[in-house]
Amino acid sequence: MTERVVIVGGGIAGVSTAASLRSGGFQGEITIVDSNELPYDRPPLSKGYLLGTQNLVQILLQPPGWYDEQRVRLINRTAVTALLPREGKVELDDGTQLAADRVVLATGGGAVRPPVPGLGSDRVHVLRSVEDADRLRPALVPGARVLVVGAGLIGAEVASTAVDAGCEVTLIDPVAAPLVSTLGHELAGWLHDLHARHGVTSAQAAVASVTEHGNRLEVRLCDGSEPRAYDAVVFGVGMVPRIELAVRAGLEVERGVLVDAGQVTSNVAVLAVGDPAHVRGGTHAGHWEAARQDGARAAATILGTPVPERTAPWFWTDRYGRHVEGVGQMEQAERTVLRGAYDAPSFCLFGLRDGFVVAAAAVDDSAAVRAARRLIDRRIPADAGRLADPSVSPRALVRG
Repeated sequence: MTERVVIVGGGIAGVSTAASLRSGGFQGEITIVDSNELPYDRPPLSKGYLLGTQNLVQILLQPPGWYDEQRVRLINRTAVTALLPREGKVELDDGTQLAADRVVLATGGGAVRPPVPGLGSDRVHVLRSVEDADRLRPALVPGARVLVVGAGLIGAEVASTAVDAGCEVTLIDPVAAPLVSTLGHELAGWLHDLHARHGVTSAQAAVASVTEHGNRLEVRLCDGSEPRAYDAVVFGVGMVPRIELAVRAGLEVERGVLVDAGQVTSNVAVLAVGDPAHVRGGTHAGHWEAARQDGARAAATILGTPVPERTAPWFWTDRYGRHVEGVGQMEQAERTVLRGAYDAPSFCLFGLRDGFVVAAAAVDDSAAVRAARRLIDRRIPADAGRLADPSVSPRALVRG
């Protein structure tokens, strides 16, 4: 019988696990151990929080009083240094040991730092935490020359925020148009072109070295072009899951901590959720919604209730005043159907295969994406003509 649950990490996956346990009727002890003062949401770090239009209180995952109200013990500013599942304990960095019938690893991930000479400079940044954002924000001043490396979700959002701050931005990526597998070639290209329409210089390139010269950084690219000087460089080239605790505890790992459909690791006393978790034989979504759903599945496993089915992967991004959402994998589609037009205030691109929607991506059309999620998850046949017709409401698409 599970009476004591210790959750290692206070990101969306960890806090969702605690919330789902309580909403599911769990009456035992729940402890969250987190290195921060209070658990906060990470998507705003590259947007409102980085720009300074949101403060830390505004991006908290739960109000400060929520933990007491839900009888969740929060041990903050503390790290777990060891998992001791055989003893039913975890060890903290001050030597304290907590009793735990089940441990949930929600350790998140860290920013990838590629092996490029010169990345130790204070003017070279990554963005995965409040501390990273606090360190980067003073560099984003009007007229500052900023190089953003990596044009995926984080890099593109940082470029957009830097433009809003008045910076002169250059964005580079080895891929001509990122997110093709999720959005398809046409929409991925349209989205990447937004950078140029907002004054960002984009190039298909990679960094060879970074060297400090006075108050600026000299950056050499792998293409052999002349080095250029920047006031700040931001790397947004991916995430590496934090699995050190799992490795030391002898858990099975492969591109993450291997879990089953209920988020259980190779040790039944330990579950993993969010960035460090990798489903056996599956893919890793790596987005906010996937982490939240992991928490709900882990809670169901602990409660002994049916584990929710996995839904089509969904993500969102905001840049240059446009809200973009995607669901499913566009690379699985045989054909695409455009609802609206690329120059319209809002539009949606559906990906179809064998008469079913397998993916959708939209700009400023959340309703269409919500409909697409239902069509995908429920395997509802779709008519291409109705999908393309903006006069047919998203709800009507689901009804058939």
